[in-house]
Amino acid sequence: MTFPSPQGGLGALDDVSFQVGRGEFVCVVGPSGCGKSTLLRVLGGLLPPTSGQVYLRGKPLDSSCGDIGIVFQKANLMPWRTVLHNITLPLEIQGLDGALARQRAADLIRLVGLEDFEQNYPDELSGGMAQRVAIARALIYDPEILLLDEPFGSLDALTRERMNLELLRIWRTHRKTVVMVTHNIQEAIFLADRVIVMTVRPGQITVNLPVTLPRPRSQDLIYSAAFTELTRRIREAIG
Repeated sequence: MTFPSPQGGLGALDDVSFQVGRGEFVCVVGPSGCGKSTLLRVLGGLLPPTSGQVYLRGKPLDSSCGDIGIVFQKANLMPWRTVLHNITLPLEIQGLDGALARQRAADLIRLVGLEDFEQNYPDELSGGMAQRVAIARALIYDPEILLLDEPFGSLDALTRERMNLELLRIWRTHRKTVVMVTHNIQEAIFLADRVIVMTVRPGQITVNLPVTLPRPRSQDLIYSAAFTELTRRIREAIG
């Protein structure tokens, strides 16, 4: 992926190639500006690559594919819509029956633990609660794949830990295929089946590391020798 620039072109990604299996949880880490977010937008069909191709189930990705849900670092909720109506928005755009949309949203509100906040507005929510709404909105049309771009990056450490546990619970329940970008090495290891490490720009994959730690996972896992060793290997790979 190359972006136009006065110097003739800014390389963001170079010769990036990898596969993600159905139901797998993959985290992508690397130094700031290495192209992680660009990669996620290419995977989601939001940004056509300068060269190369994204394949979904063996076929070239259609930019209008409905099998992909995306959650960004900012929840991007509409301030004039309640929690319920922020979540139902994608189905409203698709023209689905209002009663069915509300029922699906109610199920997801229970899933993300916001049962008492259906009628609240975004400015009445904490950062973690807003991201729960964003995740529920991304899941409302039941996509097969969930792309997460630093979804908890703006949260404090304790809230981030709780949201990691919530995300794993949701993943176990729905077993979506997840690709998540994060700057946090421990977060990547804690969540993922596999961690992909990228180099400085233009981003290339330098390490593709399986995480064989047992599931389900608890916060105590981060104190284990195996977790520490994985952290060391990824930190050394980033440089």
